[in-house]
Amino acid sequence: MNKGVFYGVGVGPGDPELLTQKAVRLIKSCDAIAVPHKEKEKCFAYRIARGAVPEIREKPVLSVDMPMTHDAHVREAAYEAGADAIQSELEKGRTVVFLTLGDPSVYSTFAYLENRVAARGFETQWVPGVPSFCASAAALKVPLCTDREELHLIPGSAAAKDALGYSGTKVFMKGELRELLSALKASGADARAVENCGTENERIYRTASEIPTDAGYYLVTIVKEKKA
Repeated sequence: MNKGVFYGVGVGPGDPELLTQKAVRLIKSCDAIAVPHKEKEKCFAYRIARGAVPEIREKPVLSVDMPMTHDAHVREAAYEAGADAIQSELEKGRTVVFLTLGDPSVYSTFAYLENRVAARGFETQWVPGVPSFCASAAALKVPLCTDREELHLIPGSAAAKDALGYSGTKVFMKGELRELLSALKASGADARAVENCGTENERIYRTASEIPTDAGYYLVTIVKEKKA
């Protein structure tokens, strides 16, 4: 029997209309859907995909628990368990689509499973989606980079004060918000942000002072370098 294929499908940041035609086709044609959550209805990526492909409701779903913890042993155990569940489907010749927010190559849970599944001898494919920082830049109507500007993606683990010293455009994702806002205030940087981009709860902040200290997890902050 032929082995199945494991797809990592980016569903974009929130707007179902941003799913690619390839993503829609694979979701419709696959044998099973995998989601990084214990409950599919609480999975943001699943709800986005459902908005574009209502037929997804008829698909069997593998709930892959991806705990938000700094405990490496807990994470590794979860990744191995997830890979085991996916392998079980692939060995039956079934295709599995793993839904991931944004793009599978940018801070995606898919990457932690893909390397394990591939190492076990199964075919994997990455299907790009619209990253949240690109969608946020479009919502703000601001270019991320022009001419020879550099572009930096800053995760929550980085120190905001140091990162603000980088040249070009800085994009802060999933950061420690209070530290970031404090650093922005001290630097006087030109900052803008989008919260919950592409959803009905989208909020746009044109200046750093507008960003609330209690903004949610899905906040993307874009800092442009001031021109002389």
